[in-house]
Amino acid sequence: MRLRVEFTTEPFDLDEAPAHAVVAREVVEAAELDAVDVGPFGNTAEGGADQVLAAVDALLRRSLAAGATRISLQVNVVGAGADAEGER
Repeated sequence: MRLRVEFTTEPFDLDEAPAHAVVAREVVEAAELDAVDVGPFGNTAEGGADQVLAAVDALLRRSLAAGATRISLQVNVVGAGADAEGER
């Protein structure tokens, strides 16, 4: 199964990326995901279920620890892989 996560962290700062946004970007860029798109108003990442769910866990924990006061996210199933374990 393939998943796509879309997320934003708050509070916003258009002048300089806040620490929680930098941490979120680092988490998804370091994760074993197939596609990552990071932008100022929204971010997406896509990959196998296990990889996306592990990245979401790290993203929530590390972004909150870095000062995020709100994290909005949506997870969508975008396709089925060869097995239920999240094969990429």
